[in-house]
Amino acid sequence: MVESQNTKVDLTTDATWFRAVASYGNIMVGNKAIEFYNDRNLSDYVQIPWNEVTYVVADVHFKGKYIPRFEVRTRASGTFIFTTKNNKKTLRAIRNYVPADHMRQALSLWQNLKQRFTRN
Repeated sequence: MVESQNTKVDLTTDATWFRAVASYGNIMVGNKAIEFYNDRNLSDYVQIPWNEVTYVVADVHFKGKYIPRFEVRTRASGTFIFTTKNNKKTLRAIRNYVPADHMRQALSLWQNLKQRFTRN
């Protein structure tokens, strides 16, 4: 059984962790880490301490009305892509622990294309 790193939990909600195969479970935002636990397989989990998080990048559509997913970028472990039942509420809970200049909005389709064609 895995022990939580958090001593105080701000938010717990249903979530999906996207990797090669989607993993369904619960995401927990607490005072020491963001944690994901699979519902069915207890050995399928990820614990990301706040000092390892470099950026949180959210896909934002329709001027903030719809946020389909967000990713947590870390120093050593790479990128973790999550979606929850209410991504806006989850990102607000994460905002308490990640500085505002490390919370980013993903590039739109047009910004992405422009960036690719204007490079040398």
